[in-house]
Amino acid sequence: MSDKEFNYYISGETGKWEVVIGLEVHAQVSSNAKLFSSSATKFGSEPNSQVSLIDAAMPGMLPVINEFCVEQAVKTGLGLKAKINLLSVFDRKNYFYADLPQGYQISQFKHPIVGEGEVILDMPYGTKKIGIERLHLEQDAGKSLHDQDPTKTFIDLNRSGVALMEIVSKPDLRSPEEVAEYIKKLRSIMRYLGTCDGNMEEGSLRADVNVSVRKVGSKDFGTRCEIKNVNSIKFMQQAIQYEAKRQIELLEEGKKIDQETRLFDTKKNETRPMRSKEDAHDYRYFPDPDLPPLKFDQSFVDGIKQKLPELPDDKKDRLIKDYKLSSYEAGVLISDKDTSDYFEDIAKNSDVKLAINWVIGDLFAALNKIGKSIKDSPISSKNLTKLIDLIKNNTISGRIAKEVFELMINDNRDPKVIVEEKGLIQESNVGELEKIIEKVLKENGDKVTEYKSGKDKLFGFFVGSVIKESKGKANPALVNDILKKKLS
Repeated sequence: MSDKEFNYYISGETGKWEVVIGLEVHAQVSSNAKLFSSSATKFGSEPNSQVSLIDAAMPGMLPVINEFCVEQAVKTGLGLKAKINLLSVFDRKNYFYADLPQGYQISQFKHPIVGEGEVILDMPYGTKKIGIERLHLEQDAGKSLHDQDPTKTFIDLNRSGVALMEIVSKPDLRSPEEVAEYIKKLRSIMRYLGTCDGNMEEGSLRADVNVSVRKVGSKDFGTRCEIKNVNSIKFMQQAIQYEAKRQIELLEEGKKIDQETRLFDTKKNETRPMRSKEDAHDYRYFPDPDLPPLKFDQSFVDGIKQKLPELPDDKKDRLIKDYKLSSYEAGVLISDKDTSDYFEDIAKNSDVKLAINWVIGDLFAALNKIGKSIKDSPISSKNLTKLIDLIKNNTISGRIAKEVFELMINDNRDPKVIVEEKGLIQESNVGELEKIIEKVLKENGDKVTEYKSGKDKLFGFFVGSVIKESKGKANPALVNDILKKKLS
């Protein structure tokens, strides 16, 4: 692994500035029950239909830790190559908000369940290591609904108590592009592990983005502002660009940056103040008296470690080794577990080169066009394997294959059936091909003369004409061989 320097600088009136970024990613734990209650966590349920007495903070209701959520946090920590703390403590983070029925959030402060780790980014300019400061477990708040009534705010407590992993990066990110790759990589790792589905549209993954600026060459950190609850990679990038320029303009005017929490207005493409940024003492953290310290031994961690699936970086190395893929090809495939599994289903039983070309080329383009993921692909890996085999054994040409592929997109039919029904089997009969070739040469006698006088580039014209005359069914390799003999 080699790390290379990359500079994302913003030019101001007084020189160049560097952007320093850190992320606090809130990832919803994939679990059927909440962190401290047995309430369901299904997205899109009727408001307040998944709320227990614990979630509603009824008097006398005591939280009980969900062991599965603990396992999911440990598993994620191992996936981040992080230190797993055998002793962690749940704290009360005290603040008032309408959708926080307890008047505090159960979180972790000084003693998180996971310590320092790392995420490796594959950037165009090389690899870059992003440090992880910590991962801690906490419960989510409810949701305030402001659009149900002109004068009232309604509260939905379905999310109250849902288990979150807050993954805090070190301030190692230096550009919107690195932030995008970091979120993608983090999401990919958690999806491989099955610890978070990473669905940003449903709020399963969102981030608080901390942004500061400093003059190029300075080692001191500037005053940071936190952009709260951004749930789209695109919006994260836009928010960073706006906020960095805002801070630079203020500093160049001789003004200071106020440490504050801001919101990103997606319609105006700008950040705006929300509240002054709180420090830890503002929240009056103290250990939750209803929850004893969380203790487990190393054997608990080792047991989880033994069951870990193959992770993206390991899979990339293996794909390069086993299938002789380029780093770029393997990188595209491993970004999504479903994609890499789909590819391997084909590659294990068919031509690897054709498999990679069809998957990341034609299939990706088709899925993008119809707005579907590879998980919901109308063409199964089994049927794409059959299509590739038809090309490989010369049953159909590459050109005909693309026609068959378009038909498969509509109904995932067996390509063999389509080829037979449409009469698309490749013409490999030498006698029949000779007839077509002789016709083409006869109709283009002037070009035959030009070719024989030294215009070799006309050979492609003859090949194309024969293919066209055969309605795409002529075997290209045989056409080439016969033409060379006829024109010699």
